[in-house]
Amino acid sequence: MEPSARTPADRLIFLLSLTGFVAFWWALSLLRGEPRILPAPPEVAAVLWEEARSGRLWHHMTATLVRVALAFGLSMALGTVLGVALGRLPRLNRWLDPWVLIFLNLPALVVIVLCYLWIGLNEVAAIAAVTINKTAMVLVTMREGARTLSPELNDMARVFRLSRLIWARHVLLPQLAPFLVASARAGLAIIWKIVLVVEFLGRSSGIGFQIHLKFQLFEIAGVLAYALAFVAVMLVIDLALIQPAERRAARWRRG
Repeated sequence: MEPSARTPADRLIFLLSLTGFVAFWWALSLLRGEPRILPAPPEVAAVLWEEARSGRLWHHMTATLVRVALAFGLSMALGTVLGVALGRLPRLNRWLDPWVLIFLNLPALVVIVLCYLWIGLNEVAAIAAVTINKTAMVLVTMREGARTLSPELNDMARVFRLSRLIWARHVLLPQLAPFLVASARAGLAIIWKIVLVVEFLGRSSGIGFQIHLKFQLFEIAGVLAYALAFVAVMLVIDLALIQPAERRAARWRRG
């Protein structure tokens, strides 16, 4: 078993920690004593079941997941290419670093509003807004990764006259893999939150749209139900995809 793989004890601790979170939430709702302000877990679970049974939850969940997947893929591709280029080309980085800082510090809300104003209230604007917000973050991480590439491995590749494709597969990608996984993990944690804001402001489907609707009706149980449903999906994705990828990315360093 790999040293960083999750053991049965790790899984048990994870489940106990989640149970503790639910117990803490339940205790707070009892202390508050006002279900309309802070509904208890059973009330939220009942709303979640009804939304799932009616099919509304799956419809809006699918819409949000599609937007997350598209924005995630675009931002990872653009950020990786640009980050490696800036990390390997100091002169280019010197000229474009101010641009990176500008996009890195642009408030997400401003980017979303401008995309809706310039492009329109459509899917293109929604995906573009999320992609722009995340690409700079990926770029910075991948730029640091490109700066840490081993000169010795590059020299070895030149000595053995490796083709560019083989060099990229066996020399470049293994060294960049930890940075790619770090970008992916941070990306998922941020992108879905930005997608919810995008849906809150200008879409007619998705988890964010439903949260907006429940907010207008002051249905806090509905807000929590949709929010927790998507958090659960993101936890599953992290456990099933991101963490195994993280272990594989670090495997070459252990030999």
